[in-house]
Amino acid sequence: MSRDPDRGAAFSHFIWIRPGMDFRENSKAIVAMMLAMLGFIVNDTLVKVVSERLPLGEIMFVRGIIAIVFILGLSAVTGMLSQYRHLNHKTVPIRALAEVCATILYLTALFQMPIANATAILQALPLVVTAAAAIFFAAPVGWRRWSAIGVGFAGVLLIVRPGLEGFDSWALVALAGVFCMAVRDLATQRMPKNVPTLGAAAATLVGVSVVGLALSVRETWVVPTGNEFALLVGAALFINIGFSFIIIAMRTGDISVVAPFRYSIILWAIALGYLVWGDVPDVMTLAGTAIIVTTGIYSFFRERKLASQAAKPLHAKSEAPALD
Repeated sequence: MSRDPDRGAAFSHFIWIRPGMDFRENSKAIVAMMLAMLGFIVNDTLVKVVSERLPLGEIMFVRGIIAIVFILGLSAVTGMLSQYRHLNHKTVPIRALAEVCATILYLTALFQMPIANATAILQALPLVVTAAAAIFFAAPVGWRRWSAIGVGFAGVLLIVRPGLEGFDSWALVALAGVFCMAVRDLATQRMPKNVPTLGAAAATLVGVSVVGLALSVRETWVVPTGNEFALLVGAALFINIGFSFIIIAMRTGDISVVAPFRYSIILWAIALGYLVWGDVPDVMTLAGTAIIVTTGIYSFFRERKLASQAAKPLHAKSEAPALD
């Protein structure tokens, strides 16, 4: 079977970025990251609604059990349960432990400081993850990628507008939670391909559910109504979407490329705030939103340009005359 060099060059021109990472993979990772952020923010919205009557520990535990049942059922249907034997890789417990520590630290800080300040600190995660990848994994991060992440962070600050009075010792606790999240994401990228995504998500859910059970020991449990239970089921579904797609994003794409798209959670939050609570964005919020969207668009087309430039030598090589 003969191979068409022009066709091969055109294919390489479309997807190639550098050895081991192509434009198509980064595009999939970007979509996965945005879906993960959507899953997390819908989960947060549903949890916020039921938290008006139910205590946090009970919510985390009940939601976690439902989510685990969902994910085990999906694994059984897809035949992935047989792949759970690969969960004994060291990166899986490291990731789960980092998630648990991040949950404890961040929620503890959130209860003690303004939500805008906590949100602003959380959005430092793309910067921390990108820096850690560059330092520990020698990931290539140019000034344009750093600029895109930094400008996106500035857009977030315009939206949340944290006050200086809220930055005290609890801000350090929140920042410690962000560093735990960075460890989680770096461990995710180092997971071998044979570790099933659903299995890794299930391991994380077990850890978070245990934390919820521990918190609930000091709480007074409340029997949820039918409507509240339905909302918890919805939260379980969307937390599964968040956990699963964040794993896919970190395993598939280049960290520095995918990082700016974490800011999409702010866009989803604005949309849900309007749909659920009728919150109307002000001028500063719209300006910050425009900055975040522009950052994402720039990052995407920057990667496509790199793909095109990297493919040119390959295209030229394919057109070179063959030597007898």
